[in-house]
Amino acid sequence: MRVWDAPLRVCHWALALSVLTAWFSANIYDALHEAAGYLAMGLVAFRLVWGVVGTTYARFRNFVRPPGVVLRYLRDLARGRAARHLRHNPAGAAMAVMLLVMVAVSTISGWMQLTYTFFGVTWVEVLHTWSSHLVLALAAAHVAGERRTWCAR
Repeated sequence: MRVWDAPLRVCHWALALSVLTAWFSANIYDALHEAAGYLAMGLVAFRLVWGVVGTTYARFRNFVRPPGVVLRYLRDLARGRAARHLRHNPAGAAMAVMLLVMVAVSTISGWMQLTYTFFGVTWVEVLHTWSSHLVLALAAAHVAGERRTWCAR
């Protein structure tokens, strides 16, 4: 059964590719890095809109869970008793939200560095660097979690 609609799948994979492109082109191919960043920013904006007006499984209200539910799910997962979910499990939903927030922070801080006001401002550069590193770490955890989920089926 297909749960994710075509716009969501295209957004997901385009975002993954744009993040990887931006990561590997940083400080090497500035024009490509900036284009990938703007694409990622636009995809995050699309995903935020689609999370409100999109199809049933794409809407945030249908899969985002409170922190207590996420923590209980993680505890059950560690004990080997986690419930199965048709769509995102509570931890996967939290990861999706964290990734969207951190990609937004990374792209906005990257754009800020190009403005007259924030060009060369240390805290903006540090925020961009560390948020970009965190995006990559979260993406790796996301892939590892998906791999574990698919291997368990």
